[in-house]
Amino acid sequence: MTLNELPEIRIVRHARAKNLRLRVEPTQIRLTAPILCSKRQIQNFIDQSEQWLIQTWQQQQEKIIQIDKTLPNELKLFNLGQPVQIIYQRQKHCFIFDDENLKLLISDRQPEHYLKAFVIEYAKQHLPVCLDQTSQECNLSFVKCAIRQPKTRWGSCTSKHDIMLNSALVLFPKHVTRYVCVHELAHTKHFDHSPHFWAEVHKHDVNFQQHRKLLKTMPMPYWWYSS
Repeated sequence: MTLNELPEIRIVRHARAKNLRLRVEPTQIRLTAPILCSKRQIQNFIDQSEQWLIQTWQQQQEKIIQIDKTLPNELKLFNLGQPVQIIYQRQKHCFIFDDENLKLLISDRQPEHYLKAFVIEYAKQHLPVCLDQTSQECNLSFVKCAIRQPKTRWGSCTSKHDIMLNSALVLFPKHVTRYVCVHELAHTKHFDHSPHFWAEVHKHDVNFQQHRKLLKTMPMPYWWYSS
């Protein structure tokens, strides 16, 4: 593995940062840099840290990949009070969701792939609704909502107030998913991670630090990383 094979490193400039600092998480790599640090200094620091970065990233990925690769017989989704029962069988359709009886029929041809396809489809239907509800609760508006599957981000917000949410958020508890919505909506008011930004997040989610920790520590199921 080389640096080019690692996920894109997210660079965050912080007013209180005195030194360059790398942080490797299961889903992303972050580099915190002082505001006046040059691009050349940042690149040199990354190059010098290459061996540590690769080794640490591989260790994180080994934690994610579960030894038990048994297909789940139920699926917990963020906005449902009960888990969805999963049945694997021969069928023409990739998946069929019976939302009244909370049953999900998955084709046994490529079950991991179709299970992920269902989650993506479910996310496209329900995450924009969650974002819209949170937007109204926080009185923070956005322009557009896109649902995607980035490898290193749970969400993002552009300067035009367009918000992206990771489809995998439907697999987390509702309060964790809502935290990501609050986080990105707060960027429509503070386009940074300043104390004012975190104060805005706290205003709408007093337990955001706990929710943020859960987001970083809850492992994703192995089938989410299947092609």
